[in-house]
Amino acid sequence: MSVAARDASQANIFKSMKDITFEQTISHQCGVTMNDSVEARAIAEFMGKKPGVVVTYQPAMIRIDGDGKLIFKMDEIGEYLGREMTAEIFEVNTSTHYGRMVRIDDNTVILFGDMDEVFEFI
Repeated sequence: MSVAARDASQANIFKSMKDITFEQTISHQCGVTMNDSVEARAIAEFMGKKPGVVVTYQPAMIRIDGDGKLIFKMDEIGEYLGREMTAEIFEVNTSTHYGRMVRIDDNTVILFGDMDEVFEFI
């Protein structure tokens, strides 16, 4: 793992309660939280290279957040990891998620933050 991946200067989604403003708006954000593991680190490092994706490392977990949708391609993640990644392995590594998760096929899992976009898949 590169030192830059844990650089504290990267964006962080966690805020102090004093810095949170509550608004009556829809954010269209989505994301996953994973227990820290070899697979989770590979997923996070790979996804962190995509525009608009924020990866936050905590001592025992990794969080990946995006706006609109996050597209996880198992073959691309597996190539980065150096071994096969399946949708089942991906789902085992995700402790929780927010947004609508749709498994398109054996290679693609998409998280939608915009619920209007998910209608074509349900």
